[in-house]
Amino acid sequence: MYTSSNISTKALTSKRAASQLCQAAYGFNPSSTSITKGLRASYFLVNQNVAHSGRPFSSSTRTQLEYFPPPKDAPHIRKTDAAWHHPVYSEKQMKDIYIAHRQTTNWSDRVALVAMKILRFGMDTATGYRHDKEVSLGKKDPTTGDKPRKFAMNERKWMIRFIFLESVAGVPGMVGGMLRHLHSLRRMKRDNGWIETLLEEAYNERMHLLTFMKMAEPGWFMKIMILGAQGVFFNGMFLSYLISPRTCHRFVGYLEEEAVLTYTRAIADIEAGKLPEWNDGELQAPDIAVNYWNMPEGNRSMKDLLLYIRADEAKHREVNHTLGNLAQNEDPNPFVSQYLDPSKPHPTKGIENIKPTGWDRSEVL
Repeated sequence: MYTSSNISTKALTSKRAASQLCQAAYGFNPSSTSITKGLRASYFLVNQNVAHSGRPFSSSTRTQLEYFPPPKDAPHIRKTDAAWHHPVYSEKQMKDIYIAHRQTTNWSDRVALVAMKILRFGMDTATGYRHDKEVSLGKKDPTTGDKPRKFAMNERKWMIRFIFLESVAGVPGMVGGMLRHLHSLRRMKRDNGWIETLLEEAYNERMHLLTFMKMAEPGWFMKIMILGAQGVFFNGMFLSYLISPRTCHRFVGYLEEEAVLTYTRAIADIEAGKLPEWNDGELQAPDIAVNYWNMPEGNRSMKDLLLYIRADEAKHREVNHTLGNLAQNEDPNPFVSQYLDPSKPHPTKGIENIKPTGWDRSEVL
């Protein structure tokens, strides 16, 4: 039977053993940089346990929560630039983005629209969100009515939706680019510039996700949901693109229409003062966003960040609706082509000539 003195001695021995292990792992010199790294890594592990002890998803700001571990030592590398440099957006161009919908004209469009609505229903259910046309137009306040809080959004619910949305949005471009790459290899022919645009779209969506991951940490439940959604969505897109690439591009165009609507409503909530944690200017865009979008000083608030992301989604909307209008195996990619008369409006990589419902084939070819 243990006595109190035995327990104290055992605890002291455990502390002494732990101290010896730390000294063996990091060295005895207190000024050693390896000790500092060990402490930083331990701090990350402690905070990770604390973060998961409560709710499965945390929207704590980065100043309150360390999510990423310290970067690994790379003494010969000063900086790793982005693979694709983002075009520069002006403030006016971003504020001129508006909600738009392309009407269905054939069975392929209708299949794409129905598939998008099914996906949106699942996403809305998972994130506790519902599109309300009157709310989106500013005619109704979601915090009033018989059930005032059911569909009212706050900072945490918006962040959950953003992360879930971007984790799914990065799939179609990668699937399309991969399949077209393999198709080009099998046919031993060029792809006319489609592959690069599709892969760049997937990269851009992933940058959106990485930006939000610098601001919030999803818990285990959210990660399981994303894992399942990605598995189902990837395989669905893979088979669908093999059957009808045109329908898939139209589907993504409709999906990006919903993304523009989502970010437009979030921006409206910020402007209306409904999201005070994002409206006070204290929450600034993380460095990864500042460097990627070349965000100027003084325009790095949460609202500015959402304006940039909404502009990207509007560009994807235009690109996929346009690609859905073209002959899939013959036509060149109009967004990377050089035109005989560049003075006439034509598709570009930026948003200076953006066309929300896409360019018709006769307009670009």
